[in-house]
Order: sequence, then C-alpha cells, then structure tokens
Amino acid sequence: MIKPFHIELVNRNIINFISCRFQFCIGKMRLCLQFCFICLMAPIGYSQLQGPPGPKGDKGDPGPAGPEGAPGFPGPKGVRGAPGADGVMGNRGPPGRAGNVGPPGPPGAVIMCGRDPFAPARQDVQTSQRSIVKLQFAINYDFVRRVGQKYFVSYKERGSFSRAVDFCSQQGLELALPQNEEENNMLTQVFGEVHKMAWINVNNNKAEGKFETDMKNRPLTFTKWGAGQPDRSVGDTGCTMLSEHGIWRLTQECSLNAYIVCQN
Repeated sequence: MIKPFHIELVNRNIINFISCRFQFCIGKMRLCLQFCFICLMAPIGYSQLQGPPGPKGDKGDPGPAGPEGAPGFPGPKGVRGAPGADGVMGNRGPPGRAGNVGPPGPPGAVIMCGRDPFAPARQDVQTSQRSIVKLQFAINYDFVRRVGQKYFVSYKERGSFSRAVDFCSQQGLELALPQNEEENNMLTQVFGEVHKMAWINVNNNKAEGKFETDMKNRPLTFTKWGAGQPDRSVGDTGCTMLSEHGIWRLTQECSLNAYIVCQN
C-alpha cells in the first residue's frame, strides 16, 4: 500500500523534473531568439547602401616647403649699360725707336758777289720742312686744332693742374693759353658731352702775378673772366680753368680733373 508520503515525494520529483525541463526549454528558446535577432541584423549592418556625403571639413594647415627646384634656363642678354666714368690717366709710355738716317742734303749755296742765288729756293724748302714737322706733330694726338701758326693738341685726357703742366712740359710744349677770342672758342671744342672744363696756362701763384700773368710771368694779353672773377679771396694758390661757353674761372681746387690741352 502506497503511503501519502510517497505520493507527495513522487509529485515533488515530477514537479522538479517538469520545472527543470521548462527552464531548459526557456534557455534554449532564448538562445534561438538571440541567434535569430543576430541573423536578422547582419544584413542591415553589412549590406546597407552608401549614405550621402557628409559636410565639408575645415581647411588643413599648410604642408612643409618642398625641396629647392633645379636652376632655370639663362635669361636673354640685357641692354648695354651706359659708359663708365673716365679712368685715371696712365703713365707715359717708353720712347719710340730712333728713325732711319735720312738721305744726304742738297749741296750748300754758292755765294756770288755777296748774294745767294738759292736763297728763295732754300726758304721754300725750309717752309715745307716746317709744315711736314707740324703735320707729324699733329697726327700723334686725338684732338688737334690750328689757329694761325698755333696748334692746340690733346689726348683728351683729364688730370689735375700740376699734372697738366708737367705733361705738356714733357711733350716739349706748354699748357694752352688763348690769346684772342678765336683761340678761346677753338679751345672749347675739346669738351665732351659731360665734362666741360680745361686747364689754361695762368700763373697759379697769387703772390707772383695776381692771376694776371702766365706760368712764365708773361703778362696776359687776353682774358675772358666770368662775373666776379678772378676771385681775389682765394688763398695763395688758385688755378684757372676754361669752362663752358669759354668763360675763365679761378678755383682753389687744383686737384680737379679737367682736360689737358697743350700748345706749341
């Protein structure tokens, strides 16, 4: 005979069994639901179409400087510049070689009764010789002007007053000094486009001639001083230059560079 106690124990075991099976089924169902949910969401996460572009971002900072490029091709040749200023006068060159011995001269004159019959011919020969010497003298210079028997010559170089006096003396000449208006105007032709001053042979020692004599203390026979010239307020030394328009001007700055013109 089955006792109630045994029945209650059996019922309790059945209930526990059913409860365990139910919880097991619930767990299985929960796993199945989660798996189904993952399967349903996978196509949505990985197969969806590309969306519209987002807004434009801010401009970034400048990048670092790139490496230096290769040199370019040479440019075209530039325009020729203006001539430079005149250079300093160079030293005098060595003397040239001696010329060949000339042919024998004509026989001497025969004096007849105290008269020389060849005197006119000899004068013509001497005149021709002097003309040839003057021609040879003139062709050696860049600037040559003749007024009567006087020649103005120059290499068109510039220097100080003392340099001009020494240079002309070395050539066996003297510094130019106009003796009349024609010579004065002729001397201005040595001027260039820029420089328009030339030294002239007026005594530069105030105590010796008060600027009224030449370097050999010979009185001046012609002058063309500008207004207020010669300036008596200069010191012991003053040098005279021929300026534009043939005007004479006295200056204390004897070291200025002016044209050097000599005369025979």
